[in-house]
Amino acid sequence: MMQIMHRQNGYHSFSVMEEASLLENAKVMKKILVPVDFSEPSNEAYLVALDMARLTQGTIVLVHVLVLPALYGAGLAGETIAYDPTYFTQMETDARNMLEKMKGQAGPVPVTIDVVYGELISGLMRIIEDNNTDLVVMGTSGASGLTEIFIGSNTEKVVRFSPIPVLVIRKSIDIKSIKNILLPSTLDLNQTDFIRKVTELQNFLHATLHVLLINTPQHFRRDAEAREALEYFAKHYKLANYKLHFKNYTHEDEGVIDFANTEKADLIAMATHARKGLAHLFNGSVTEKVVNHMDRPVWTYHL
Repeated sequence: MMQIMHRQNGYHSFSVMEEASLLENAKVMKKILVPVDFSEPSNEAYLVALDMARLTQGTIVLVHVLVLPALYGAGLAGETIAYDPTYFTQMETDARNMLEKMKGQAGPVPVTIDVVYGELISGLMRIIEDNNTDLVVMGTSGASGLTEIFIGSNTEKVVRFSPIPVLVIRKSIDIKSIKNILLPSTLDLNQTDFIRKVTELQNFLHATLHVLLINTPQHFRRDAEAREALEYFAKHYKLANYKLHFKNYTHEDEGVIDFANTEKADLIAMATHARKGLAHLFNGSVTEKVVNHMDRPVWTYHL
């Protein structure tokens, strides 16, 4: 089961040897972006980001995006109502005050705060580029039903479009407790950059990598074929400290969630695609479904 960390002064206490070992492997997780909407899941994600930043001697950008809805009058169709300037000022002031309170929990971790206006994804993408960010840590409460199909959670959208890895958190976790990473895979041999990022994460956490092939009726392999493909995949990418698994399920996302819960995976690492419009509506994304329905941390990166 997931372990909830015990903190002193807002962060977990590690031994000197543990910190030195983790820091040695923390090559690309030093600049962390944490988008917050001041909900409980985003607060939980911030706690995890603080632990990671302390271990990597990294920094955090804590940002709130003010997404302004369009207001329409009762007159001409499509006639918008202008905002009162004091409305903007008060919203930004309130947001900055709350961000300052969160910054006060950071202890020795350098934290900068920012409030940006505009659409969520474009706003975050600008911050990622401007700060040369390595990792996004983001909370989620998930989405379901028609909301999931037609709108999706904000976290799901960030997962879909982020050019850098995203760590999705529903509840805070002890970073040191992550020792088993589940890697669901189609075993394609054209994902070198993705596997490189996964192994960097594995080395940072000193974890065992569990490569999982889900056999579905649409993409079925016999047992011998599945074993051979898994072994060739591990050899091709020169994986170390790994275990290979294959299971039969009707749907890939159901298989990933069930296997993760049954085997008590500490974290799930998955690739994602930036599908848009009807292509996303009809094809969906296994990764985004797992993000919405999994209570364990999910780390994602673009193919």
